[in-house]
Amino acid sequence: MKRVTDQVSRSRFWSGWLAARLPPELLSRVSGVAERAGVLVIFAESAAWSARLRYALPELEREIGSADAALSGIEVRVLPRA
Repeated sequence: MKRVTDQVSRSRFWSGWLAARLPPELLSRVSGVAERAGVLVIFAESAAWSARLRYALPELEREIGSADAALSGIEVRVLPRA
């Protein structure tokens, strides 16, 4: 149960973190955020928005690393909203 609680907490942290840094039109297309095996995974609702998010993230990589030095990478994946 603790693992699930930790995952939810980290997801909320990163969602808020991204909300403070991404433009609103891009943020509204983020369908989820998770940490998996030391990798920050950001989900976009379509392939097109995933590509736009990939272009925006290099500007934030240093800040992401500062927020959590234990992360080994960042991935963007597609996860359509239900």
